[in-house]
Amino acid sequence: MRTVNMHEAKTHLSRLVQAAVDGEPFVIARAGKPLVKVTSIEARGGAEVRRTGFMAGEISVPDDFDRMGSAEIEAMFEGDEVTLRDA
Repeated sequence: MRTVNMHEAKTHLSRLVQAAVDGEPFVIARAGKPLVKVTSIEARGGAEVRRTGFMAGEISVPDDFDRMGSAEIEAMFEGDEVTLRDA
């Protein structure tokens, strides 16, 4: 990703913004320290934005998920020998 300094960003803002709209985000830095990332609000070219919850309803978690393997884990902490079951 391209990094430009503050002066260059001020001088070429229109060109830089158009590049971001065209799918080339950039970073503005001051004294070499990155400050902000400029990206297009709507990505062109059909790029899909990843979102939280995109697999809702497609995955099921067993009701006993938080207890699965608890006997084996407990035995390990107590120093007992354990034979793990095949899943």
